[in-house]
Amino acid sequence: MRADNSATHPSSIAVAESVGTPRTARAIPSEAATASAAGRSGSSPATGPSAGRSGTVLAGLGVVAFSLTFPATAWGLESFGPWSLVALRSVLAALVAGSVLLAARVPLPERRHWAGLAVVGGGVVVGFPLLTTLALETSTTSHAAVVVGLLPLTTAVLGSLRTGERPSRTFWTAALAGASVVIAFTVQQSGGALAPGDLYLFGALLVCAAGYTEGGRLARLMPGWHVIGWALVLCLPLAVAGALVALPLEPVHLNAHGVLGLVWVAAGSTFLGLYVWYRGMAAIGVARASQLQLAQPLLTLVWSFLLLGEEMSAAAPVAAVAVLVCIAATQRAGRGAAGESRRVRS
Repeated sequence: MRADNSATHPSSIAVAESVGTPRTARAIPSEAATASAAGRSGSSPATGPSAGRSGTVLAGLGVVAFSLTFPATAWGLESFGPWSLVALRSVLAALVAGSVLLAARVPLPERRHWAGLAVVGGGVVVGFPLLTTLALETSTTSHAAVVVGLLPLTTAVLGSLRTGERPSRTFWTAALAGASVVIAFTVQQSGGALAPGDLYLFGALLVCAAGYTEGGRLARLMPGWHVIGWALVLCLPLAVAGALVALPLEPVHLNAHGVLGLVWVAAGSTFLGLYVWYRGMAAIGVARASQLQLAQPLLTLVWSFLLLGEEMSAAAPVAAVAVLVCIAATQRAGRGAAGESRRVRS
């Protein structure tokens, strides 16, 4: 008797197929099941130790790219008004993304994904850039870093609610400690007073966390660069309309800083940064990836000191060490949860 037809063949054991039911219907897990399995492990279903390390590296590169956003925005404001800068940033990033998608002949996303892409676009393509740019007209980049100080914790909370991730108590303790260190440091740097642009900053925090969470979820279902690429293309009509309205109303004074700032926030922060960020989130989970951003305010302060000449206190190295300890704790807690989940499944 042929092995393929044997009643003891593995495919025939513990699988009772009803007549007329296609095998492919059960062979492909549903989105909900995939997201649930990913959330329980804190990573994507296919994540192993090597994939987890590469995911951490990719998410870390995204954090480095994001840490340059505020200084680059400050440079961009030397040449453009806030509305013009945000509109041009989105237009350029969308043109880059659309060209890459077209060259790669990437098909349109499924209809069920467009709502999520709209959340990504509204949060990280339009909402966060616009609100932070308006805030930077009255706040220093050092003070604006308080948004990023709260963003990792906010993203982890929203990610837990949206994707079903359940990080350990150790993770949450380290995340809260890291957020406290960053907030205390950035408030001390700003003299403890609220700046006029803080309402913009708090709004930017919420919309960006929503965009990160939804993008991390979608990046488990499609490549990360597809997520940010289609979100940018989706926002292109709005960005073009905004540029056409804002450019005639706001003064334009081109200089090297302004052009470099615009190019970086468009190509570096908005496209390349989000590309590696979403790939990293898909590999290690929204919660773990979000905590890498605890380092972002301190990196922003370094760039602000080097590029903008803003002052940096002697407390920065102490805060940096404390934040790195908290990051290491969250990543270790996340790896431990993922490893335990893999052992249970095996």
